[in-house]
Amino acid sequence: MSSIQQDLSIFNKFKFERKPVGVKFLPTKPDGIKKLDKILDFCEMLVEAQDGSTFYVTKENFTCIGPLILGMVDSDPIFESGRVGPKLEVFKEARANRRIYQFIPRLAKDTVNYVTFSPLDKLSFEPDVLIVTADPSQAEVILRANSYTTGNMWSAKGTSVAACAWLYIYPYVSGELNFMMPGFSFGMRSRRLFPEGLLLISIPRVLLPNIVKNLQDMNWVPHSYTIGREEHKKKVKGIVEALRQEIAI
Repeated sequence: MSSIQQDLSIFNKFKFERKPVGVKFLPTKPDGIKKLDKILDFCEMLVEAQDGSTFYVTKENFTCIGPLILGMVDSDPIFESGRVGPKLEVFKEARANRRIYQFIPRLAKDTVNYVTFSPLDKLSFEPDVLIVTADPSQAEVILRANSYTTGNMWSAKGTSVAACAWLYIYPYVSGELNFMMPGFSFGMRSRRLFPEGLLLISIPRVLLPNIVKNLQDMNWVPHSYTIGREEHKKKVKGIVEALRQEIAI
């Protein structure tokens, strides 16, 4: 087991149905990793890695708008004019589709030439983003770990199309955790990449150490989750009354 796998081994405790995947953005070719021998959409590459493959890709491996948001190619007027979305029935008019391009995060031109993917059990590099596919109960634990020692809020950001930008690029450039339901993404839903009800959680490198430490320290199943509604209400009332007495003293 590599040191990176060991550092992130707490995620094995979840027993996810699909493996967490580490993603790294590079200007130069990675050592010791093979190039993907397929042409796929950006979102499909996540599934390829979940199936057990470690690989890197270049702009030649992509279909869809992956190279555009990675800064590997120039802007494409066919997409950015907004004319594609209405023909796919995602937007009523081109002007609605065009508007999303002011929101979609993307990398600066020619700053990334390679993207490396690896499932957690084969991870040999420090990921820029760790992507976890979780059911709602598993996702709740991760979101709680994100704020357990900081109190930071969490939020979900996205658009109906170009989900790959919010899955990979947004957490990388913002340093913020992001999550989405694949079923809300037109592309992922159309490609039938994930079963209904799962969430994709993207954790940037800067947050990983704190989340890992919190997962190690906190109670994943708080007492209130086990005692039912009325007992929980009694517990809260008792805590509040005890604290009021402390203040009164």
